[in-house]
Amino acid sequence: MADSGQKFISRNRSPRVHISYDVETYGARKSVELPFVMGVMSDLSGKSEVAKKDLKDREFSEFDIDNFDKRMAAISPRAAFLVDNEIEGEGKLGVDLTFKKMDDFEPGKIAQNVPALAKLLEARQQLNDLLIMMDGKQNATELLDKVLKDENLLKALSEAKAKSEAEGEATADAAETEE
Repeated sequence: MADSGQKFISRNRSPRVHISYDVETYGARKSVELPFVMGVMSDLSGKSEVAKKDLKDREFSEFDIDNFDKRMAAISPRAAFLVDNEIEGEGKLGVDLTFKKMDDFEPGKIAQNVPALAKLLEARQQLNDLLIMMDGKQNATELLDKVLKDENLLKALSEAKAKSEAEGEATADAAETEE
């Protein structure tokens, strides 16, 4: 069975708050120390889609390092808002984030959950992978420099990629209509 939060804290670090009172029993004075327990009442779920109980029906939940992700998944905090679209330079970008564990607050995870940022993150990862593969390969580096400096060749490669993507979408659409 799991220890209480008070026992966990006392085992791992000393408490910062000491509350004690003196008691006199049968003529002997004794100091009794009370545990410091804090209760927080707050709606930390944001725009969560998980139904909430009425305030009178809610109970306190114990949060600690061992069950934090489980508690967060149960609450399922959500943030939905609009931000300026700095990627395209105009308009607004809709952001809808749901957090299931503490790792979901990391910048990389947030970027993965915003489609426009996910594309940029994927491109960055691919460029990083390319850099790793080309490390020490002089001929490949020279070829890539040549391609990047030749605007006509770069434009032709871009058009070829767009054409192959369009053909792939047309093939996928044709396969869907056959079903």
